[in-house]
Amino acid sequence: MLKTFPKGGVHPPENKFTSGKPIEVLPLPAMVTIPLSQHIGAPSTARVKAGDTVKTGQVIADSTGFVSANVHSSVSGKVKKVDAFPDASGYRRMAVQIAVEGDEWEDGIDTSEVLKTEITGNTEEITGKITAAGIVGLGGATFPAHVKLSVPPGKKAEMIVINGVECEPYLTCDHRLMLEKGPEIIVGIRILMKALNVNRAIAGVENNKPDAIANLQKYAAAYPEIEICPLKVKYPQGGEKQLIKAVTGREVPSGKIPVDVGVVPFNIATVFAVYEAVQKNKPLLERVVTVTGKGLSRPSNFRVRIGTSVNSLIEAAGGMPETTGKIVSGGPMMGKALGSTDIPTTKGCSGILLMDDREARRKPARTCIRCAKCVSVCPMGLEPFLLMPLAEQQWYDRAEAERAADCIECGSCSYTCPSTRPLLDYIRLGKAAVLKNIRARAMAK
Repeated sequence: MLKTFPKGGVHPPENKFTSGKPIEVLPLPAMVTIPLSQHIGAPSTARVKAGDTVKTGQVIADSTGFVSANVHSSVSGKVKKVDAFPDASGYRRMAVQIAVEGDEWEDGIDTSEVLKTEITGNTEEITGKITAAGIVGLGGATFPAHVKLSVPPGKKAEMIVINGVECEPYLTCDHRLMLEKGPEIIVGIRILMKALNVNRAIAGVENNKPDAIANLQKYAAAYPEIEICPLKVKYPQGGEKQLIKAVTGREVPSGKIPVDVGVVPFNIATVFAVYEAVQKNKPLLERVVTVTGKGLSRPSNFRVRIGTSVNSLIEAAGGMPETTGKIVSGGPMMGKALGSTDIPTTKGCSGILLMDDREARRKPARTCIRCAKCVSVCPMGLEPFLLMPLAEQQWYDRAEAERAADCIECGSCSYTCPSTRPLLDYIRLGKAAVLKNIRARAMAK
């Protein structure tokens, strides 16, 4: 019997139109805009200025703390501006804009496709390379990878769990990586095991990707310490707590993190980026992005240089359909609507979804009928019908007591609500306020 997490979950239409589309390399744009904050934590500080000439892979911004990440140029050319530019949320954030002039790479970066399986560095050297390369979580959270590798005193990592679930509808970038970069992913898993000094790894993959499961199992066969675990299809199995419960049976308690139960999780795309950083000295300067939608003439999976405009991706996928009603960064469940396509692709951008008018239009919210469907589908065991009015009324102490901070923002509650109430929107607001209060108390101590 296939494993899954036991609490809640939904089954939205998968719409994986691009699962059979091989990864294409998107041509270099004429200009890139590379944000200095593409990760959780402190924004990086620019080390270049207007007029400077940079190479592909060169550090252009330094991390400014432990929870931060270096930023590298994804192209070679001349720095046009270091200024504030709009991001996916519409806010103006500092970024480096570079006019592209060819593709001259920084010395020491191996751009070949030759597989390197021998892992020579020790734990410190591996962590150092990952830190220098600016690797962050590519599943969407963008948590700096080197922080996960620094296990806090008093805690012990016993295994790593690899997230190859990709349960978000429409998105297939991880699926294609598992099919096309299987050997590299297995080496990346071994690198992370060595960095954490663990002798067990489990990669969870939902069984709607049988080709990916078979491919990873083929390359993992020589390594009995690496298990490829097929999972029952259920959203949001890609949530780290849900995945850990599904593949290990261990439950991460409220307010705790995975290493508290001996587990360190990584996304499959992050694992591939780790392989490139450690074995090829290649920083995180590009990623695979799924550009999809029912109305697109050529939905595709593109390998994209960081800083390329979303406009360029849409044009490469056949252009924006006239019926487009909403453009989402990410998938339909957890993604966020874009106010403009004149924004850059970032490290955390896994997909661009174009929804037509009818699909994108929200139905009017009606009165809650107390059906408790939102409770039954919540994978964290919360009461969304209660958290929404608490956020509306700004009763944040009560919201904290009701565990608003545990919400993983999966959207299952909004998806299942027969009254089409904007549960997730309000819970997000309440959660943000609760976390702000928690941080303020911690700083006051």
